Amino acid sequence: MRAARSLESNPGGKRTTGFRRRVLTIVRRIPAGRVSTYGDIAALAGRPLAWRAVGNIMRGCDEPGIPCHRVVGAGGRLGGFGDPGVKRGLLAAEGIRVTGDRLHRFAAVRWQGPHRPCR
Repeated sequence: MRAARSLESNPGGKRTTGFRRRVLTIVRRIPAGRVSTYGDIAALAGRPLAWRAVGNIMRGCDEPGIPCHRVVGAGGRLGGFGDPGVKRGLLAAEGIRVTGDRLHRFAAVRWQGPHRPCR
């Protein structure tokens, strides 16, 4: 049986789960000019198989200061995030080159976190 998820209010008045809060905290930490995958973020948030949930959180995120454009698909693909042209432009402004739907030098710009899960 699954344990009940804890819900709490955030300053914007939305209700959120602890997992969502952890995801957003981690995404805020991604340095400019670097990217992480949905799977990287899920693992850092303590749920390594929840990459799709991370994608849903990024898609619905409208909080200022959260660099959702820095979260990309496996292998350096752009992934979903609304208008791909906007994501491409935001990444280019940080020095990340994108051709088609792939990042150049993905391994060099990939950020896999502080090497410990966020709690």
